[in-house]
Amino acid sequence: MVSVLVVDDSVVVRRLIVDALSGDPGIQVVGTAPNGKVALSKIDMLKPDIVTLDIEMPVMDGLTTIKEIRKVHPRLPVIMFSTLTSVGASATLEALASGASDYVTKPANVGSVAESIRSVREQIIPRIYALCKVGGGPVRGGVRPAPSAPSAPVSLARQPASGTGTPQVVAVGCSTGGPDALSKVVSALPVAFPLPIVVVQHMPQVFTKMFAERLDRAARLKVVEAQAGMPVQPGTVYIAPGDYHMEVVRRGPGVFTQLQQGPPENFCRPAVDVLFRSVAAVYGGATLGVILTGMGQDGKRGSEGLVAKGAEIVVQDEATSVVWGMPGAVATAGLAHAVLPLNEISNHLINRVAGGRTVRSRG
Repeated sequence: MVSVLVVDDSVVVRRLIVDALSGDPGIQVVGTAPNGKVALSKIDMLKPDIVTLDIEMPVMDGLTTIKEIRKVHPRLPVIMFSTLTSVGASATLEALASGASDYVTKPANVGSVAESIRSVREQIIPRIYALCKVGGGPVRGGVRPAPSAPSAPVSLARQPASGTGTPQVVAVGCSTGGPDALSKVVSALPVAFPLPIVVVQHMPQVFTKMFAERLDRAARLKVVEAQAGMPVQPGTVYIAPGDYHMEVVRRGPGVFTQLQQGPPENFCRPAVDVLFRSVAAVYGGATLGVILTGMGQDGKRGSEGLVAKGAEIVVQDEATSVVWGMPGAVATAGLAHAVLPLNEISNHLINRVAGGRTVRSRG
């Protein structure tokens, strides 16, 4: 049984979250709090497995609260509740950088209380199970969250990729915990890094734009939210916009971004698999694929296509991942050529671009 503390200044929202969670037999709401100050005392008293935390609250807001939580409880999972606005997105990204585990968005423009509860339930229950590393729990379409780790030790790393020569592109997929992980990888790359980097981070509209702007300020490389028809150029990071699949296409001698709103894949739009398929078609074995922390299995099928073309796939290891669903799915399928701690991935990319091979594999 997963115990949850719900923190929100709105009585209506607290009730909404409690109702959304009450129907799951594996989850128990052990308490609620109207602000961060009350929440801190209840965390010590109730010892919940996970906390849901509003951002805008009186007395002590969510940003202050997450920083205080992390001083005493560095590993306690915390899910932020955010609005789909520029202000909400900015505050959420700040909360993630301050140690929040993940976020969900508050229902907007829904027709009924029942629809609001359904929206919250579909977003939050899979995250609770994944962050608490508990198998099971119903989610959208009756699909259960992917296990965060294999049940028994397995050999995770393949032999170094044969490839087709010098890498020409880096393709990255990430989800839960991804904003912080991606920031650490990209910020460590030098201004002279010679490859384009195309990224799918599971995020809604507004959030991806704010995230790209935030990362652009922190990194030495140029970071943009991708728009349709952008030339894919060295030294630039392209973030797929929320609610759009991003692909790359070759037109004459150049490669360009392409956006489309086809059906979600793996319940996601943008989806890593969509991007990776297009990268495999355009760049083939001259690709460095990277799967960072994230819930679910998005990127596994796309990695299969890249590996079939001779590309190299690097995944973040379990110990440094917030959720080892996406990288774990790729690694346990035998598709990863290197399984590395987060702080080694940027050096690995730099080394490969310079002509080296796999730095170190872990399994």
